[in-house]
Amino acid sequence: MIKVELLCVLLPLIGSIFGNMINNRLISQLVTTSLVVCASLLSWYLFFDFKDSYVITLFPWIELYKLKINWSLYIDSLSMIMLIIVNTVSAVVHLYSIGYMSHDIGVSRFLSYISLFTFFMLILVTSDNFVQLFFGWEGVGLCSYLLIGFWFDKASATKAAIKAFIMNRIGDFFLY
Repeated sequence: MIKVELLCVLLPLIGSIFGNMINNRLISQLVTTSLVVCASLLSWYLFFDFKDSYVITLFPWIELYKLKINWSLYIDSLSMIMLIIVNTVSAVVHLYSIGYMSHDIGVSRFLSYISLFTFFMLILVTSDNFVQLFFGWEGVGLCSYLLIGFWFDKASATKAAIKAFIMNRIGDFFLY
C-alpha cells in the first residue's frame, strides 16, 4: 500500500515525467497541474491528521561497510508545514502559469520543469539524512538553471542561467 506521504512527494515527479511526454498541450497542462494540486490536497489532509513524528524508510540507498544510508522521508511538524507550503505554492504557480504562458509553445516543458522543481524541493524538506538533503539541494539548483534558461533561444536567458549555475556551485563550495 502506498503511503499518502509518499504520494505527496512523488506526484509532482510523476507529473513532470508524464507531462513532458504527452504531445497534446492541453492534456499535458492538465496532467502536471492536477497531480500537483492533488499533492497539495493530500498535504493538507496529512496536516490535519498529523499526530507524531515518524520516518518512512523506502529502500537502502548507499551501503559501504558500516555506512548505511537509506532513502527515507522524515515527517515531523516542520516538514509537514513545508509539505503544505511547497505543494500549495506550486499548485498556485501551475494554475497561474497555464494562463500566463498560454501563448508560449513550450508551456508543457515549463510546467514539467516546475513540477520537477517541486519534487526536488519536497525531497529537500523531507530528507532524513544529509546525503538525501544534498540530492534535493542539487536538484533544486538544476531546476533553477533549467527555469532561468527556459527561453534558451535568447542569449540573455542562457547567460543568466549559466551565471546562476556558477554562483550556485560557488555557494555550494563555501557551504561545505
